[in-house]
Amino acid sequence: MGIASIAGRAAAAALLGAILAAGANAQSYPVKPVRIVVPYPPGGGTDLLGRPMAAKLSEKWGQSVVIENRGGASGMVGAEVVAKSAPDGYTLLLSASAEIALNVALYPKMAYDPERDFNPISLLAISPVVLAVHPSLPVRNVREFVALAKKRPGELGYATAGTGGPHHITGEWMKLITGINIIHVPYKGGGPQLVDLMGGHVHSGLIALPVVAPHMKSGKIRVLAVSTVKRSLSFPDIPTLDESGFKGLDVSQWWGMLVPTGTPKEIVAKLQVDAVELTKIPEIRSRMADLGADPVGSTSAQFSEFIRSEIAKYRRIVKEANIKLN
Repeated sequence: MGIASIAGRAAAAALLGAILAAGANAQSYPVKPVRIVVPYPPGGGTDLLGRPMAAKLSEKWGQSVVIENRGGASGMVGAEVVAKSAPDGYTLLLSASAEIALNVALYPKMAYDPERDFNPISLLAISPVVLAVHPSLPVRNVREFVALAKKRPGELGYATAGTGGPHHITGEWMKLITGINIIHVPYKGGGPQLVDLMGGHVHSGLIALPVVAPHMKSGKIRVLAVSTVKRSLSFPDIPTLDESGFKGLDVSQWWGMLVPTGTPKEIVAKLQVDAVELTKIPEIRSRMADLGADPVGSTSAQFSEFIRSEIAKYRRIVKEANIKLN
């Protein structure tokens, strides 16, 4: 047997060994505790969604799955931690939309590149923003709201939970589509925003669905529409802004699972299957409903394309509306 033949057989054996080892790694994964980084403080929506997910994965895998809260900089601190972690499947990111899509359009410099530094696993859930008004405002639907805003340019305010979030993007996109002149009134969180809207201190608000849902039947607010292109599964009677004249408007708060780029594809595939299974568990779906979110459970490829489209969308709206953080 020639030297070349021996070398060729050795190379083939090495390749086969690597393939078998990769498969074995995926079958045995995980063999040690896994951490899920939540890039927000305890008690927020991402944390509340992540904890039951971690518990279910721990049951399934027979390994400890720990939530690690690394809040700060609109989710970017925690996302950076994951981006710079070893790509071995033992550090996962439970992300919201800001740190993976929206912030790309708002911040000129980030410590990571969402498209380059992460391998998306699955889009897990989507929740809309709600357009609501104080009952004293003489409007019953979106078209009447737009008509009144055109009649009273610069007089109507819309409250949000802060500058640069999905609520703010929705309001400025509404202005771009219709040319209405409504004034942005940013608050420090959804709680103060809701209190002032219910108290009649601001005319309208773009509010997270779980914040406003408990008060829909109170008579202190009037809900006009949701910001997603599809109606909410939890509140199917509420029309969308898209069907109410704001064609193409589609803004959501969403959650997904990602890992660092370079994570073995076999582990990525296993995580994707297990992540989709999470979205089918009644307890998890109930928690999603509490957050006003509809379960999704996408493939990795679908989530990658979704992220690309979200980044492109937000870049366009932020540029056209000239949205600045300061």
